[in-house]
Amino acid sequence: MRKTFVAVLLLLATILSASAQMKIDYGPNSPLRKLQIAEMAITNLYVDSVDEKKLVEDAIKGMLEKLDPHSSYATAKEVKEMNEPLQGNFEGIGVQFNMVEDTLLVIQPVINGPSEKVGIIAGDRIVEVNDTAIAGVKMSKEDIIRRLRGPKGTKVKLGIVRRDVKDKLTFIVKRDKIPVETVDASYMIGDKTGYIRIGSFGMTTYKEFMTCLQTFVDNGVNHLVLDLQDNGGGYLQAAVMIANEFLSKGDLIVYTDGRSSRKMEYNADGSGIFKDGKITILINEFSASAAEIVTGAVQDHDRGVVVGRRSFGKGLVQRPIDLPDGSMIRLTIAHYYTPSGRCIQKPYTKGDNKDYAMELDNRLKHGELTNRDSIHFADSLKCYTLKKKRVVYGGGGIMPDYFVPLDTMKYTRLHRELAAKSVIITENLKFVDKERKKLQRRYESFADFKDNFDVPQSLINKIMAEGEKKNIKPKDDDELQRTLPYLKTQLKALIARDLWSMSEYFSISNLNNDIYIDAVNNLDTRQ
Repeated sequence: MRKTFVAVLLLLATILSASAQMKIDYGPNSPLRKLQIAEMAITNLYVDSVDEKKLVEDAIKGMLEKLDPHSSYATAKEVKEMNEPLQGNFEGIGVQFNMVEDTLLVIQPVINGPSEKVGIIAGDRIVEVNDTAIAGVKMSKEDIIRRLRGPKGTKVKLGIVRRDVKDKLTFIVKRDKIPVETVDASYMIGDKTGYIRIGSFGMTTYKEFMTCLQTFVDNGVNHLVLDLQDNGGGYLQAAVMIANEFLSKGDLIVYTDGRSSRKMEYNADGSGIFKDGKITILINEFSASAAEIVTGAVQDHDRGVVVGRRSFGKGLVQRPIDLPDGSMIRLTIAHYYTPSGRCIQKPYTKGDNKDYAMELDNRLKHGELTNRDSIHFADSLKCYTLKKKRVVYGGGGIMPDYFVPLDTMKYTRLHRELAAKSVIITENLKFVDKERKKLQRRYESFADFKDNFDVPQSLINKIMAEGEKKNIKPKDDDELQRTLPYLKTQLKALIARDLWSMSEYFSISNLNNDIYIDAVNNLDTRQ
């Protein structure tokens, strides 16, 4: 028997035995023994040579594909890429960048990061890495990232071209751990309302969130808008810790229960710093998992209001099972339930991931994203909130208290195609690169920029001209006029991001977000 296959089976058996207290049958008629014989036969007797590692991986994938849509297998490389945003850091030079005309353009160096410390600034073009040209040679973005990243403490030599500087500059950057922030934005709405947007739930999310929340509390904020739109989830524990800040001691936040996993309850400990403030949570059809845990806890305890559209509906808990080569199985072991007893997992058929993946498209086709009356729940899924005894439903995401329909007319075909072909982002980067110093001199503060900056017509003309080169043009003047307001707001937000940060970006881009607009316009009447 091959050592690789034996190691995989033994490790899996050990983990399952210890965690789920299941008996593994290695008898002559057991399924495991059958699997072993099949693997050995193919590896040793098949007419052509086979890749034994891939054979085992395909077998694992085949088994998992017959289960629920969220049990999965990841290679060692995929595990590393998947864990970086959850763990909250990676090792590299510390720059935000984008590719413009086959050249890496620095959007912003990470504050106090390795690149900023040696003097690299926004607008710099990195053209060489360790004397190897990366500009003008059609090198893939992934290959460039691989060259820039490396173990903490190692050094990399960068060749830099800087606007208005004749000669190429050289910097030696000592790589370090670079934080990956999961709180996308934080800013004030008026005098007493704070806004926090969480993009995902990772190891550092709670710490990031608390830094923002504490600042708000210190400044007398009494209403929090927590934006979980497009948040696909992450670590359950991070969601529990954030929900804890809103709830009273003993309040149930979430519980998990599975066939072989004992029931586990998570309760608030009463130490939260925002137990009395008002809360508005924003969700949409892409809010899932940990985002739904926070939302469900707040809604079930009648602690705040939820605004938006029905959430994704992921009520399954996965346990990571590490394999010897660094790969991983993420196996569903339990359902999670909101405080009222709701399991919000949407229906699925085992082994049929295609229909599951198309569920959001079906919502749009059936009118559920545009009309609340198109959304129907079975009476058997009915539950009640714990204080006001309001009706809520399980079985398919979290229904907001206030529904905001998707405006399918706002984002035009013209806009979609310009964005898909990267025309908007590319021309915006060129504009900021050229006008950065002038903009910084003209607008001393973001507030001044937000109130007084107008996107120049020359930038709009350039985008339309570049679009025509790619055969993208408005079908008529009506489509162009419907495109311009949304496009101008997007461009202004992107320019603010490049001059300041993501908080300033969302402060402007949210003016295009109907869910945000609806919530902010009704803050005082919905608590």
